[in-house]
Amino acid sequence: MVASTLVGSWDRSQGGGANLASTLAQNSAVDGLCHSFQSFNTCYKDTGLWGIYWVGEPLQQEDMLYNIQQEWMRLCTNITEFEVERAKNLLKTNMLLQLDGTTPVCEDIGRQMLCYNRRIPVNELEARIEAMTADSIKNACMKYIYDRCPAVAAVGPVENLPDYNRIRASMYWLRL
Repeated sequence: MVASTLVGSWDRSQGGGANLASTLAQNSAVDGLCHSFQSFNTCYKDTGLWGIYWVGEPLQQEDMLYNIQQEWMRLCTNITEFEVERAKNLLKTNMLLQLDGTTPVCEDIGRQMLCYNRRIPVNELEARIEAMTADSIKNACMKYIYDRCPAVAAVGPVENLPDYNRIRASMYWLRL
């Protein structure tokens, strides 16, 4: 969840531009890469799904995908403790703000039952988030993202989306 918060979300109706915290949001705003994007993390008892979806113009698909994959590789190799602390604070704030009312609390209980088979107290959840470090996030991202085959789905005029082999080849960096 912290890695997903690091990638973040953005919509072109937001202000901020180059002053946004997320690198992908900065690039999207400054270069006009998409209309919006949202990183997501869905977990279950025995598996999970982590990724991103975006809405954009057909001619920007390749550039947006390139920036997404660069951000994912950055998560695997060189995120900083400062970025992780910012993401942890944002995640805790958002999680607590989502528990405003009976309906969101019920949805949260349902999600936690699917994921953990029990309701996790807020203080335990906060402790789990606080335990995350830049190294632990890099290690998890290296294990589950770096040099792994992504699942790709696209709707609409997607002729400028790169071939799957090119997408797969961008899931690692060749460096000395």
